[in-house]
Amino acid sequence: MKKLRILALMHPQLVPPETLDGLTPQEVSESKTEYDVVRTLRAAGHEVHPLGVQYELFPIRDAIDQLKPHIVFNLLEEFHGEVLFDQNVVSFLELLHTPYTGCNPRGMIISRGKALSKKLVAYHRIRAPDFAVFPIGHKVRRPPRLKFPLIVKSLIEHASIGIARASVVDSDEKLAERVAFVHDRIGTDAIAEQFIEGRELYVSIIGNDRLVVFPIWELVAEKRADGEPLIATARVKHDVEYQLRHGIDTRAAQLPDDLAAKLVHAAKRIYKILELTGYARLDFRLDANGQFFFLEANPNPEIAEREEFASAALAAGVSYPDLLQRIVNLGLRQSRPSSA
Repeated sequence: MKKLRILALMHPQLVPPETLDGLTPQEVSESKTEYDVVRTLRAAGHEVHPLGVQYELFPIRDAIDQLKPHIVFNLLEEFHGEVLFDQNVVSFLELLHTPYTGCNPRGMIISRGKALSKKLVAYHRIRAPDFAVFPIGHKVRRPPRLKFPLIVKSLIEHASIGIARASVVDSDEKLAERVAFVHDRIGTDAIAEQFIEGRELYVSIIGNDRLVVFPIWELVAEKRADGEPLIATARVKHDVEYQLRHGIDTRAAQLPDDLAAKLVHAAKRIYKILELTGYARLDFRLDANGQFFFLEANPNPEIAEREEFASAALAAGVSYPDLLQRIVNLGLRQSRPSSA
């Protein structure tokens, strides 16, 4: 294996320390991905240079000029405080003719738009929840076709930002209140979609043209009260102490073979419809009738060693070092003119 010079881009506050010893569980959780990626790539013999970037593109250009990396490992989830601006950083890397890991900017734009991605998927006759978008500054008028219960989210934010139990609404009054919350507190347009009661499933995919699907993963809450809806709130996904207290975990989903095969087939179609590359996680809901609904796509998802993407890969026999090497190799291949 060729030893590579790798520039790793990340938020300045997430540049990893040399060790996680002495950090609280929450502090470890916040920087775990960056730490795992840098540590593992270095252990594989690569020369890895972490770079924290947030407001300026010049440090990226300067680092590329000085280091002349073989590839940039993109771990950014936002830029300039905007979740959608990380796609512009990837576009900048393309202008510099520098290979990078993960999704291309076009796929990031298409998939990050929750309304657009659902429209495209529904056009191709793959089930997605019915929805409506409520822009800032507009009166909240629910279309008659949109039936309760609904779940209200930010149109563009990811990582479950702004999602709580109160996000599930069952009246026009509560809908207006939650839309106002998204507008005022998060500062984005809101999307309200049909709330699908059931199991939450994650399908992890890696590849550009040839796709590999890892075993389907599931979010479980073992201490959930009877009748309490399963909602992937920010605390459920990211608060370690909350997860331990409520028995929240992700694990391999036990599904009938025919259903799993249909879900994998749909996930591959969606990956191509949304023009994703590199690696992504697709989120679905499975209702009591055995019907699955596409929720959203996550390009460049969380890849800490113990998160669902890497865990699903390990269940398929792909170790964490091998997973990161595959991601790097895909980035190098994607940069070639012949693959455009």
